[in-house]
Amino acid sequence: MARTILVVEDDANLLDLLRHNLVREGYEVVTARDGESGLAAARSNKPDLLILDIMLPRLDGIEVCRILR
Repeated sequence: MARTILVVEDDANLLDLLRHNLVREGYEVVTARDGESGLAAARSNKPDLLILDIMLPRLDGIEVCRILR
């Protein structure tokens, strides 16, 4: 069973690079481009790991982390 990683990043190039390398290493990757979408994805997918950008649009990464905790 593949481990699931949620990557929340607003920079499209960095998001694609992270997704590509994580998939290549055998992980299932879920992505989001802003804090609100990341929060929703974390709640619905229950990832094993969350890679979270701090400066995100709509809801910053620190607030996403606080809500999920």
